[in-house]
Amino acid sequence: MITNRQLLLPYALPYLAYVGIASIPAEILAPHVNYLCRLVIVPLLLVWAWRWYCPLTGPKPVWGSIAIGAVAGLAGLLLWLALLAPFVHPEEASPWTVQSFLLRLLSAGLVVPLFEELMMRGFAFRLALQWDQARQAGQATPLHVALDQRCIDEVPPGSWSWMAIALSTLAFTAGHTMPEWPAAVAYGLLMAWLLIRRQDLIACITAHAITNISLALFVYATDSWHFW
Repeated sequence: MITNRQLLLPYALPYLAYVGIASIPAEILAPHVNYLCRLVIVPLLLVWAWRWYCPLTGPKPVWGSIAIGAVAGLAGLLLWLALLAPFVHPEEASPWTVQSFLLRLLSAGLVVPLFEELMMRGFAFRLALQWDQARQAGQATPLHVALDQRCIDEVPPGSWSWMAIALSTLAFTAGHTMPEWPAAVAYGLLMAWLLIRRQDLIACITAHAITNISLALFVYATDSWHFW
């Protein structure tokens, strides 16, 4: 059996690569080049790691997950805008060039939802659940049990605990800037609910993609670059 410790690298590497490239200053790597690097490197890592990933589908019809995910994605957009608005200001942002905007749109709409949902709801949520189960069972070293004696592929679709929701939401929030934290907490809870409700990652990936794409289009159409 492959253990969760062995799965850490395949799940985390695309996420860490994306964050690492994103952290390179614009003086060293121009924004459009930065996003182009992310669009090339991260998908290659996803292809390499795909053999280790859990299934994206579950016991419920895929079309239902896509439909509910799309609705949840639009709801997530409204939630994100409402909770981010008090912490950002228009004068702090400037418009992106068309080239940079399009590359960021492709990245946010096609790449980010896949690797982030695989990492957060696919791996972190289930790992936290198995740790919580080991803790509640009275195991002396529940983290060791979860990492070295369990595999997230053993988790039945739809399984959850409040601790798994809290820890995966915390991990998701930590990947965002401080002004985004309230919105990220709410969005993480929405994605956890969607995972439990639909019992698959398709709904979460669809919702995440719809939110990111609609946010980009909203920002571009209204010149509200402070939201992005």
